[in-house]
Amino acid sequence: MSYINDLLFGVYPYLAGAIFLIASWIRYDREQFTWRASSSQMLSSKGFRAASNMFHVGVLFIFFGHLVGLLTPHALYEPFISTGNKQLLAIISGGAAGLLCWVGCFLLLKRRLGDPRVRATSSGADIFILVLLFVQVSLGLLTIPFSMGHLDGSVMLMLANWAQGLVTFQADAAQHIYGVGIIYKLHIFVGLTMFVVFPFTRMVHIWSVPVKYFARNYQIVRQR
Repeated sequence: MSYINDLLFGVYPYLAGAIFLIASWIRYDREQFTWRASSSQMLSSKGFRAASNMFHVGVLFIFFGHLVGLLTPHALYEPFISTGNKQLLAIISGGAAGLLCWVGCFLLLKRRLGDPRVRATSSGADIFILVLLFVQVSLGLLTIPFSMGHLDGSVMLMLANWAQGLVTFQADAAQHIYGVGIIYKLHIFVGLTMFVVFPFTRMVHIWSVPVKYFARNYQIVRQR
């Protein structure tokens, strides 16, 4: 079991990261025409805006919450907040964002499968990534009851040590989560798999954040 744990949470993260970066670069270099969000709003706008806004607001909060929560060293936040209180904060804020994201994702999936026009123009990858996102958010919400059972923050520290061990290339990083519950490991595994499939789906549009839009020159438009 230790070998499987090391393979899934010690080797697979680097494999997923390599596929995520290299395949994204190759797709951008060779298939720029496919590099788009492929929005279906023009086909059916009913309920789309609300569902999309809920999903994106929720998923952005979850992403940055995980990024900061897992990669911030314990010594940096310990003088300001205890581990237990940090976990409680993560449960409350992450749970609210997760629920918002879950509802938005459910509505988007329902629309994509239930609207004939949207369904007819959806690829297998479009449906697969929505299902995968829905499963991942559901798994994240399912971790909350388990987290409530150990409010001392011990498991949160294990997860943080694992994540920090990966980014600092520690050979024994996977051992930090050897003893955590299966629900957490499923959540991590599906999350890593999302990085693997990322370059082959419409999710690549995340790379194209319109940052330059805020710094571009004004466009002067005159009526004739």
